[in-house]
Amino acid sequence: MFARLFSTAFEGVEAYPVEVEVDIRSSGKSEIALVGLPDAAVRESAERVRSAITNSGFSMPRGKVIVNLAPADRRKEGPLFDLAIALGTLVAGGQLARTDNSAYMLGELSLDGSVRPVKGAISAALTASRRGVERVFVPVQNAREAAVVEGVDVIGVDSLAKAVAIVTGKAPADPVKVDIKKLMDEGGDDVDFNDVRGQSAAKRAMTIAAAGGHNVILVGPPGSGKTMLARRLPTILPSLTFDEAIEATSIHSLAGQLGTGSALLTRRPFRHPHHNVSVPALIGGGQVPGPGEVSLAHNGVLFLDELAEFPRSGLESLRQPLEDGGVTISRVGAKISLPSQFMLVAAANPCPCGHLGDFRKSCKCSPSQIARYRSRFSGPLLDRIDMHIEVSAVKVKDMGLAKEGPSSADVRKKVQAARDIQLERFRDIKRVNCNSRMTSSLIREHCRLDNDSNKLIQMAMDQLGLSARAYSRIVKLARTIADLDEKRDMQRNHIAEAVQYRTLDRSDA
Repeated sequence: MFARLFSTAFEGVEAYPVEVEVDIRSSGKSEIALVGLPDAAVRESAERVRSAITNSGFSMPRGKVIVNLAPADRRKEGPLFDLAIALGTLVAGGQLARTDNSAYMLGELSLDGSVRPVKGAISAALTASRRGVERVFVPVQNAREAAVVEGVDVIGVDSLAKAVAIVTGKAPADPVKVDIKKLMDEGGDDVDFNDVRGQSAAKRAMTIAAAGGHNVILVGPPGSGKTMLARRLPTILPSLTFDEAIEATSIHSLAGQLGTGSALLTRRPFRHPHHNVSVPALIGGGQVPGPGEVSLAHNGVLFLDELAEFPRSGLESLRQPLEDGGVTISRVGAKISLPSQFMLVAAANPCPCGHLGDFRKSCKCSPSQIARYRSRFSGPLLDRIDMHIEVSAVKVKDMGLAKEGPSSADVRKKVQAARDIQLERFRDIKRVNCNSRMTSSLIREHCRLDNDSNKLIQMAMDQLGLSARAYSRIVKLARTIADLDEKRDMQRNHIAEAVQYRTLDRSDA
């Protein structure tokens, strides 16, 4: 007998349907043969399915069970086909009179017949919704995650026996429901912008960065508050939209980092890889290509502390995702594209010993040592960082006297107002939603300078020895500062403030 069910496989963060065809030959020894480019985890499902069927009170059919995973020219990975293969085997063997052969079935089987969670359930539900599939069977641990997708009924199952009971009508198929609005309002940040005391200039700079989506590098001695500022940046960014939350959740689910029973990421991701991170771990890849830190930071913040300690190969690999908002990973058997639109926050000491300009301790580094140190994070990567923020050490007595600044919620309101201006400005332009992503033509259109502003920026470039690459960065920053001030036209004071944030471009830096 023959049976056909459907499951899904993944290409990047996108799922595509897979036909699970099961045919039983009465002759031959009793075994399960899998075809259709299965990887090792898929091939091992034969033994998992065999044990799960017998331990769930059913019998393995006599003869050879042939399972084809179509399309046969695309490699299949992971154990998520187990549930579909087991149900198909029971239908083809005549032990089930019927099954839901239009639904998507996902689940890894334990030897006792229970269903284990899998990666990428939300992506499978999204594909089902787009293709008009009405139901998706997933492990109960993944049910809330998949249920955030509208237009598809998500059925959570905890065992093969439960799945059989549902598809045969002996148990109710109750779809899992989640309250999207409640989910989006759940939780809160465990840190606040007003935790940072005495760094008014740096906090102003971080507010500008959040308002325009600008990449930043924080330069200052150890203990000056660089990490504190970076960790609080997500708290002042605009709240995730539902579509952004779906995107971020899909990536984390595929990477297996969503968490059992979680439904939706509702706070912007903050990724903080160590400086010994490998290039595949940072960008994505591996034997089975998957998301790296740049994709896990999508719609959030990627924080690189001790930037000078990162290997040059890793820093150079950031150029494509910073420029394009995505990364393409090519392997012999696969080529995938992953989103990676994030804000980069880098932190570095001003010199090898870290105490250049520090009132607490004298710097002992020579000019040549400082130059060599800073050359580690100069060049093409620095060219893609809009703001260079100097973070000075704060005296203990000044920290105690410093007034409590605005909270994250207060700053977020200002940032959101500036972002709303930018969303309206770029409403008809694809892939541009903030000032940092303006192209040269958009800069010419939206960043016109009056005579005073033009004279000031020319004087700054000549007197400070700023590089030519700094010009567009300064203009984009000035546009964001004007948006924060709710000014339609950029003014001289906006240019003057923007020039402050290009310190590493100066000829004497």
